[in-house]
Amino acid sequence: MVLIYSASSTPRLKYICSFIFKELMQVDVEITGNVEQFKRYEGVRVNYSALRITDNELRIAHANLLFENDIQQQTIECFETNGYKAFFKIPAADFPFDIFAASFYLLSRYEEYLPHQKDMYGRYAHENSLAFKEGFLNLPMINIWVNHLAAKLHEQYSTFNIQHSTFRFFPTYDIDIAYSYRHKGLERTVGGFIKSPSAARLKVLAGTQQDPFDVYDWMDALHHRYSLKPIYFFLVAEKNGEYDKNILPGTSAMKELIAAHGAKYTVGIHPSWQSGDDEKMLKNEINLLKAILKKEITASRQHYIRFYLPDGYRRLIASGITEDYSMGYGSINGFRASVTASFYWYDLENEKQTGLRIHPFCFMDANSFYEQGLSAKEAYNELMQYYAVCKQVNGTLITIWHNNFLGSDPQFAGWKEGYEQFIAQVQQ
Repeated sequence: MVLIYSASSTPRLKYICSFIFKELMQVDVEITGNVEQFKRYEGVRVNYSALRITDNELRIAHANLLFENDIQQQTIECFETNGYKAFFKIPAADFPFDIFAASFYLLSRYEEYLPHQKDMYGRYAHENSLAFKEGFLNLPMINIWVNHLAAKLHEQYSTFNIQHSTFRFFPTYDIDIAYSYRHKGLERTVGGFIKSPSAARLKVLAGTQQDPFDVYDWMDALHHRYSLKPIYFFLVAEKNGEYDKNILPGTSAMKELIAAHGAKYTVGIHPSWQSGDDEKMLKNEINLLKAILKKEITASRQHYIRFYLPDGYRRLIASGITEDYSMGYGSINGFRASVTASFYWYDLENEKQTGLRIHPFCFMDANSFYEQGLSAKEAYNELMQYYAVCKQVNGTLITIWHNNFLGSDPQFAGWKEGYEQFIAQVQQ
């Protein structure tokens, strides 16, 4: 067990120490404010204070962040240590910076509570983030820092060894538009043909050609071949809108598609754009999906990654959601919370850890294609880079793909093959 001395044991300190030691290192941890208890302890000791207590301890001098109980602009100055960026530098300590405060700042998404610029969709713009500004958005910096801390503790205490988690990969899919041409009703079908007449549409509607977005059997075969357990998130808006264009959930085709996936895989809600600020509508959509699947819905990922803190997560909790997969950007790939591991959401305004488990993603096909302008080959290389860095820190790689990227639409030529190649690499 690791014993940490701190004159004050705040909710913020307890939260981040539990995450770093219990979840990432998989070792027990206790915080004490009793100096004599700390001196008597014969195991691994971390002194989180301004003054040294014993000759045999690892002292991490602290910034103020974890001992504050409000939200205010922080002075952040990055520097380089061990080849990586860090901040909250504290000189004359055994560790070069306050890893607890820095990790909490990133994990709690502290900066998203501060005044900031929204993007065109009203989301927290990634350009605001410290990780983007300082060039480490592509790295799970918290995992890297924690590995350095573990090495430092082992250097001080030779018997200290952490239980490394194993690398894991979870494929996830957002079903925003289940079919390109089929099952859209007469009005949408006629309107679509007038707007964009094509022989392919007529062939699909005549039953002589498969819908270009209907790639579900191929995906099933891929999952079976590599023993994958994906999660599907279905958009079930009760009416279509500018950003909600899926087949309506009342149609038999959509019900059958959802039920078929629910029988084999984990299915979660993909809250519509329209429900983004409407808790009642969100609950209605969850109930719709629940009725189709005849099972409870506990997993969610926001459509367009449209959410803001803390209200977005509070609405999910109030609606019975316990697992969220929205922690990433809908405008660029990378590690929004600078971590490649799941964690409990800390409600910064209420100063408490919640029961909502956050599963961050770092790659989404739509980001690569629409936002970053990458080709299929370039996106494959980007994905392999994220795979390499997640594997290096024994993290969890979560990717987002859409069925339309994996189908036969000429616009996405090569993406299906790139994804299959990636799966083969990861699962070998």
